[in-house]
Amino acid sequence: MLFRLRSPAWDSVDYWSIDLETGGFAAKRDAILAVGMVPVRRGIIRLREAYRTLVRPEDGRSIDPESVKAHQLVWGEVQEAPPLPEVLAEIDRRLREGVMLVHFKGIEVPFLKRACKRHGVAWASPAVVDTFDLLRHAAAARQPDLVHGRLELNLSRARREYGLPDYEAHDPLTDAVATAELFLVLRRVLGARTLRDLT
Repeated sequence: MLFRLRSPAWDSVDYWSIDLETGGFAAKRDAILAVGMVPVRRGIIRLREAYRTLVRPEDGRSIDPESVKAHQLVWGEVQEAPPLPEVLAEIDRRLREGVMLVHFKGIEVPFLKRACKRHGVAWASPAVVDTFDLLRHAAAARQPDLVHGRLELNLSRARREYGLPDYEAHDPLTDAVATAELFLVLRRVLGARTLRDLT
């Protein structure tokens, strides 16, 4: 007889909320320009353990002028930043502690996987909790007939929907904190008790 492994309580694991600022949306060609990370331990955001860094773009990686309008990062600001392999080591060390927490995994995960592959860093394959997925579950619980409707991808607007304050967008650490706060609200709204309830 096969027994299902029991999922840990949601607050018994560590989450690392992560946000990337990139030079565009194409992981194959665009650079990672900045990283922000903050842990959630036992249901509490630990700001003192936050990590934020600019990243020196690799040769040949571009910064789409349209992306500059959002994050305000230009070549001159990132030229003296740590190189990507050094930053990947810091990201990897944190993600190996627990669960990766993001707002829309379609951006962060491909960029990180591609960067790890390019630099020979083993991708940790962490469990991923995506606040966008949690928003979809919350919407389905409220209005089952609108499950296939358009959900708000913008983090600031999604936060506003749940009564969270506005923050300046497109700073990686601020966005990582904003994601962590939204996660805690959605966890409560969904009544999630285990990690499996969140993934």
